[in-house]
Amino acid sequence: MLKWVEKKWVSVSLLWIAALCIWQLGAWAYGPDVIPGPWATLKGGRELIQDGTLMQYIGISFYRVLVGWVLGSILAIPVGLIIGKVNVIRIFAEPFLNFIRFIPPIAFITLFLVWFGIGEQSKIALIMYATFFIVVLNTLTGVMSVEEDKVRSARSMGANEWQILLHVIVPATIPYIFTGVRLAMGTSYMAIIGAEMIASNEGVGYLIWNSRLFFRTDWIFVGLFCLGFMGFFTDRLFGWFGRKVLYRYGVVSVAARRR
Repeated sequence: MLKWVEKKWVSVSLLWIAALCIWQLGAWAYGPDVIPGPWATLKGGRELIQDGTLMQYIGISFYRVLVGWVLGSILAIPVGLIIGKVNVIRIFAEPFLNFIRFIPPIAFITLFLVWFGIGEQSKIALIMYATFFIVVLNTLTGVMSVEEDKVRSARSMGANEWQILLHVIVPATIPYIFTGVRLAMGTSYMAIIGAEMIASNEGVGYLIWNSRLFFRTDWIFVGLFCLGFMGFFTDRLFGWFGRKVLYRYGVVSVAARRR
């Protein structure tokens, strides 16, 4: 009887309609200065689009996240492979990783401003930090999860350590790396918003933080929605890349798993 509700487009539509209704009820209950309704938020977004600031800020934030996230991932993957492969390095590195991974990126904002200045370097470095440890730990876990029998089989067939790494360990680790890079994307957005709120004159984080000075809660809501859409878009794009390019290594999406 309720089969039609299980259809994804129906359930998602119902969810959004319910969320919009609750949102509007909140706006009526608390007033537009505290919770602007959907229509007021839409009008605020149109204002920001018309004066050109919204698209500019989205582009700037997206550029910072993309550069820091890519650079952090590129650095972290070989580091994770080395730590996982070499026992001596892992003995020393693991306690350090388990200590520093509990320090959130936002705690380093002040230090990064001192070390790298107020320009783009400090923000990109912060995102690299937010990305680096997540990808390293996932890569390390992937290396540790490789079955010893596979390594022994390759060794018995005459493969050297480099060939074992390239043809056995790396392919088996790719699903872990993919998951780590995908998770790091979320922390990258958290890091950039914190940095832009404190030390920037541009970006979505700056828009959200600066809107309080004008009591424009509708602009704050616009910034929050932009962040949600940016994260959703990049995550879906990366998930599509994983399904199409890395499927043979065991990278699958949640949707594919459900089938």
